[in-house]
Amino acid sequence: MNRAEMLEQLARWIAAVRLDHPTRVAIDGVDGSGKTTLADELVEPVRRAGRAVIRASVDGFHNPRAVRYTRGPDSPEGYFLDSFDYAALKRELLDPLGPDGNASFRTAAFDYRVDRPVESPRRAASRDAVLLFDGVFLSRPVLQASWDLTIWLDVPFEITVERAVARDSRGGGDAAVTRGKYDARYVPGQRLYLERCRPRDCADIVIDNSIFDRPRIMRGLGANL
Repeated sequence: MNRAEMLEQLARWIAAVRLDHPTRVAIDGVDGSGKTTLADELVEPVRRAGRAVIRASVDGFHNPRAVRYTRGPDSPEGYFLDSFDYAALKRELLDPLGPDGNASFRTAAFDYRVDRPVESPRRAASRDAVLLFDGVFLSRPVLQASWDLTIWLDVPFEITVERAVARDSRGGGDAAVTRGKYDARYVPGQRLYLERCRPRDCADIVIDNSIFDRPRIMRGLGANL
């Protein structure tokens, strides 16, 4: 299966989920697995399948820097436990789009780059809209009931770390510094998530995204794999 075929298959599965409220899709995986890229790529195929799209990311729901680094800048537990404001994520986005929500939502509450809250107007979602939401740690217990469909990107750390180093280097970062952060904080924090939450087991759809141009659907919603 090439990438275009995979995207069309995913879009068909997503568009087929019909509820009395917007369909909330989590695109989960460790850092560097390709979550943001996949979510962006799915926007147009899902629209072509007849659904309006809301695009958002967990990056819009960070905790303030002082909270994120309470346990220290290199703490794996701090990365896993303190990075994101899940109460704000549910209050501003996931609950309003859920079965008991009023469909009035915001896609971000905090800008981690400037370390301050985001003041943005609320928008109204149509009932047939699809939320494509990417991020790490999305299958932790506090969020599991808030998703209508979960996609897990299955990529080993030896690949994801190299992708992250290359990505940060393109942005002007120091490869050695980036690798050190992943070795000390990010990979051990993500291992905590894998061990405690077992996100692969929770996912409705599992994709081996190790080879970008040749992804492999390992678990899907139908027999057409």
